[in-house]
Amino acid sequence: MADYNFREVEQKWQAYWESSKQFEAKVDATKPKFYSLDMFPYPSGAGLHVGHPLGYIASDIVTRFKRLKGFNVLHPMGYDSFGLPAEQYAIQTGQHPAITTEENINRYTEQLKRIGFAFDWSKEVRTSDPAYYKWTQWIFMQLFGSYYDLQADKALPIDSLIQTFQQTGNMSVQAVCDEDTEEFSAADWEAYSESKKQEVLLKYRLTFLAETTVNWCPALGTVLSNDEVKDGFSERGGHPVERKKMMQWSMRITAYADRLLRELEMVDWPEPVKEMQRNWIGKSTGAEMVFQVEGHDLQIKVFTTRIDTIYGVTYLALAPEHEYVKLLTTDSEKETVESYVESAKNRSERDRMSDVKTISGAFTGSYAINPFNGERIQIWIADYVLAGYGTGAVMAVPAHDERDYNFARHFDLEIRQVIEGSMENGSFPGKGGIIMNSDFLNGLEMQDAMNKAIAFLEEKKIGKGKIQYRMRDAIFTRQRYWGEPLPVYFKEGLPYLIAEKDLPLILPDVDKFLPTEDGAPPLGRAKDWTYRVDGQEYPLELSTMPGWAGSSWYFFRYMDPANERVFVGEDAEKYWGAVDLYIGGAEHATGHLLYSRFWTKFLYDRGLVSIKEPFRKMINQGMIQGRSNFVFRKKGTNTFVSAGLRHEHDTVPMHVDVNIVYNDQLDLDAFKNWRPDLADATFILEEGKYHCTAEVEKMSKSKYNVVNPDDVIERYGADTLRLYEMFLGPLEQFKPWNTNGIDGVYKFLRKLWKLYFDNNGKLSVTDKAPSKQESKALHKAIKKVEEDIDRYSFNTSVSTFMICVNELSALKCNKRAILEPLLVILSPYAPHIAEELWQQLGHGTSIIYASYPEANEEFLAEDTHEYPVSINGKMRVKITLPLDLSKDEIEKQALASDALQKWLEGKVPKKVIVVPGKIVNIVV
Repeated sequence: MADYNFREVEQKWQAYWESSKQFEAKVDATKPKFYSLDMFPYPSGAGLHVGHPLGYIASDIVTRFKRLKGFNVLHPMGYDSFGLPAEQYAIQTGQHPAITTEENINRYTEQLKRIGFAFDWSKEVRTSDPAYYKWTQWIFMQLFGSYYDLQADKALPIDSLIQTFQQTGNMSVQAVCDEDTEEFSAADWEAYSESKKQEVLLKYRLTFLAETTVNWCPALGTVLSNDEVKDGFSERGGHPVERKKMMQWSMRITAYADRLLRELEMVDWPEPVKEMQRNWIGKSTGAEMVFQVEGHDLQIKVFTTRIDTIYGVTYLALAPEHEYVKLLTTDSEKETVESYVESAKNRSERDRMSDVKTISGAFTGSYAINPFNGERIQIWIADYVLAGYGTGAVMAVPAHDERDYNFARHFDLEIRQVIEGSMENGSFPGKGGIIMNSDFLNGLEMQDAMNKAIAFLEEKKIGKGKIQYRMRDAIFTRQRYWGEPLPVYFKEGLPYLIAEKDLPLILPDVDKFLPTEDGAPPLGRAKDWTYRVDGQEYPLELSTMPGWAGSSWYFFRYMDPANERVFVGEDAEKYWGAVDLYIGGAEHATGHLLYSRFWTKFLYDRGLVSIKEPFRKMINQGMIQGRSNFVFRKKGTNTFVSAGLRHEHDTVPMHVDVNIVYNDQLDLDAFKNWRPDLADATFILEEGKYHCTAEVEKMSKSKYNVVNPDDVIERYGADTLRLYEMFLGPLEQFKPWNTNGIDGVYKFLRKLWKLYFDNNGKLSVTDKAPSKQESKALHKAIKKVEEDIDRYSFNTSVSTFMICVNELSALKCNKRAILEPLLVILSPYAPHIAEELWQQLGHGTSIIYASYPEANEEFLAEDTHEYPVSINGKMRVKITLPLDLSKDEIEKQALASDALQKWLEGKVPKKVIVVPGKIVNIVV
């Protein structure tokens, strides 16, 4: 082979890997395992752009390296294939989401295979495949059939709870349940009807049906999570979103709040991600108490972390959604309150939490009584109070809380100091200090005052000490079609599970993918969407599972995807265990990662898996940003002025497709063919070329800066793409895509190729012993690349390869003992060229069966040192000398140097100071 024909080479080896099933992983107890996983993609119609493969390339490098180090590697790929985009497209076109999804998956798979990933495609899963979501439904059923026992600190079968109810009622039960759960005896339980019993059990089940305040998007016909709402509009489509109460399935993730917090210490994750989870879980230690409403038989429950400041309370603030708002609003304030609630309820909780500048509220006209001092305090509605956190009510202490302070200043409410110290900016932070103006709490330190105040609450039976979490139970339904059907039917309005033998409950056909005329979810359009029990037909659940359902456990299914008996076989799960390396975006820190951890802990509690945490090590890859190019149109014309001349003309900038710009120079013919209106374009050039300007922006079709990896592969090859994406910078950092440097990587691979062939294109590798310089160049690279992969510092490895190949080219190295190991260490990064050259060298098996070479310290030890030589304290020259010279020999050779004699100008040194391996200092 005379030249490196990357197209031929890459197609050849990709076909070989697929046909020979090189990367299929099987349980092998004789080898250590390594489970590498990428956050699996949603297959959108746009396909991949060059930013998507970044994390996949990094994980592929690690897995190929681990194979060379003797590990048995599982590196699967699949698709999170239920999702709103496919459904929206179906609504617009009438095409079934399954068709669109299949087309998109095929496109993604084709693109991924062209990049040469060592994925085990035999283990591919798709969340929309009934064979997969059968087990998502099955896990839902296990959650429905479980409760969280606080004494055991884990989930247990609901049947054991029923036995306790039968024997002693619930008065001795310590379990996570709804706050309004009433106490009952065994006799009460036996007297309950079947419906009443099911209602009680719903208050304990880990997945349950309850009325919940949700983000409802009428245009999309579904409930959205807080992360899917921005400034009162859906992130997808920009449709208005309103807050309303609906019956929803929820997951009782709050039962696991403390374990989710505590066991974060078990994982090696980026600290910012851990901190995001800690903040999301939001553990607070404090007290819960009630304020009696004046003139009403109502009590307002509040949770506070600072009960020691109770005497500083000057008003209560309720969330706009609080159930007492209507009851507390007086006739004189009704119009104001209703108007305020209407505007406030359509802002998402995320917006209300983040917007600290806007101060708004409405007085209800009612008052509450502070039980500590009997004072009347006003009750206000304020959107900075969230229905989803605590009790939806806040005891406001404006002297010692910034938001309370700003609210009180805005509405001219009393600000009363109860902690000693100066009031900085009118709002002393109150992180500690001595209590004042607080009756029996005066003179106490913060913690002592809290303890005494809690004792008062419990003595008066108006409150208690309590640990509170910011995290809410996770809503588990969407009023849409394209999702997993819930395996639930309704009898007398209460939910029951279908039989396990009837799984999977397959998504039915519907005539349209829209809600029904009476507002029911799209499944309401399905014919015979019922379930038969004992000869009776009962309606099935019309909502489907949310997008995060299938992604909360997929890492287990990859281990054993063909198993029809269980969701994962015991042997496979125990062998592969937790994911050793998980790479994906930081945007999933409080969604997918929390839910995956929750489901894993639940499955562990029920003895279904052997691990408590799903992902041992995680890396968040940064985003590859777009690099937009601009041309400059002369106003009122179809003439375009080169960038360097644009200020001489009246021009306006225009985005241009980056795929017709090379090294910031515009392909004029391609530009004319880009759009019909540009066919007659004329140009004002600089020395015969049209130069564009550039700007870093997010990759977007509207900015014409999306780069398709297929185009890069077609022009430069997959190995060049892989190396270049790593070369752009550290994996975790954001970085712009800039093809201006890709030529260097492309030329590097051609230079590597030439090491193995003579000028006639004939293989020219000898078995002669390598020189010391050749061995040193190789072994430096072996050591550096291994260290880099262990540190996930891939960009520095690419530089190491380039330096090594340059050194070997300068030495005209053609020694097998050097060139074979070089291919092995390069193969994780550029597998196609490495496989081809490995075969050219006479190997009959794939390079993946080679072993990673060990760096020989003999060749790494430096035998020379570059001595800085100073004259009268100023460094003048550097002289390279052998390290084994004595002081006298170093002095002698240094003084004999022509470069140094020039600076001495014939003068005889008065003193020469030599520190071997360090410096030479001359005094004249």
